Amino acid sequence: MRKLIVLAVAAAVMATAACNTIAGAGRDASSVGKTVTKAAKK
Repeated sequence: MRKLIVLAVAAAVMATAACNTIAGAGRDASSVGKTVTKAAKK
């Protein structure tokens, strides 16, 4: 039972970290898109 709890906690931590990583990548991609758009308008 203890192993199951440890695995569940580890999975929750990894899922949270993955969500933050994906959100960060989305913000980076958005920033690049805005920069390209501004450069194209000039």
